[in-house]
Amino acid sequence: MIGKSKPASRKARGAKIPVRSVPAIRTPADLRTHLQMALQVEHATIPPYFTAWLSIQDGQNFEAAETIRGVLLEEMLHLTLVANLLNAVNGNPSLTHRRFIPRYPHRLPHSGDRFEINIEKFSKSALETFLKIERPEAKGARPQPGHFHTIGQFYAAVGQSLDELCERLGEGRVFCGDPSRQIRPEDYYGAGSIVVVTNRDTAHWAIAKIVQQGEGAHHGIFDGDHKILGEDGGQEVAHYYRFMEILKGRSYTQHDTPSSGPTGCVMPVDYSAVHPIQSNALASSYPRGSEIRAALVAFARGYGGLLAALEAAFNGDRSRLTEGVARMFSLRNQALALMQTPSGDGRTTVGLDFGPPLRRSV
Repeated sequence: MIGKSKPASRKARGAKIPVRSVPAIRTPADLRTHLQMALQVEHATIPPYFTAWLSIQDGQNFEAAETIRGVLLEEMLHLTLVANLLNAVNGNPSLTHRRFIPRYPHRLPHSGDRFEINIEKFSKSALETFLKIERPEAKGARPQPGHFHTIGQFYAAVGQSLDELCERLGEGRVFCGDPSRQIRPEDYYGAGSIVVVTNRDTAHWAIAKIVQQGEGAHHGIFDGDHKILGEDGGQEVAHYYRFMEILKGRSYTQHDTPSSGPTGCVMPVDYSAVHPIQSNALASSYPRGSEIRAALVAFARGYGGLLAALEAAFNGDRSRLTEGVARMFSLRNQALALMQTPSGDGRTTVGLDFGPPLRRSV
């Protein structure tokens, strides 16, 4: 455990994002801009899911912890799929620019919704936020390239624009990226399967995988990937419905629907069996020279190193992908140490600060 240190006064955080008009996707450059936005959208879910997962005390809430961990790994897959999409249209995926890591609490990047995402412990509040992030697109909802209300609407706008650009310019002019920059199945050791994107069909396949894993296929509870589930077989439950299982404390069956809710086995959930971490912790809240501040900065730097490895992999050095995935789990011990260290307020333990790391003296 890290040495105790009383936090300094905390500044207001979670800067408001100004509402700007989002341009339509009319050119290949617009498409690249929106796919870079998609990288930010996918990444913004990783810190809160990572935190909720690790805040569960060891040996407790096993099914809930495994569910959140599985979703976290699939969000890493989605980040990789978006990078493949961006590379396919001759883009350059960026994960290390100054505004890539949001300062939490934060709205889902480029969305039209006002709900805030926090870095917080596993709780009903966290699950309710995760459901807002992953909620399914309503039937008949129109595509929205920005200020979207569901992630499905955002990707529907990207897919629609892909088709329009291919029809107008020709598929070869749209998909003109270097195929050697694609992350391939043999490069990837995380959850799920990689789609190599080289044309319109494979682009739509990658988009469908991202959307269906999040909110379900064909307005159902399953993600469309045929996998074996128990003795009955079937499909994997989509992210939205996996979080709903935890919140309702019951599993879905092959015969359940979105309207029926989960009717399967009871899933025990104990919200008290978690580390009482401080929400939206900031290294700058602790005095310079303190052990806690140094540990938070080290964690943020480690997380920055993870993103740098992924960025290098997405920009041609595919061997760095394994390093990036490994770094995610090497951060686990640092995170757990912080989560078990008293914050100094007598009630909570130190949470996680994902950065960007402080540039001044720690």
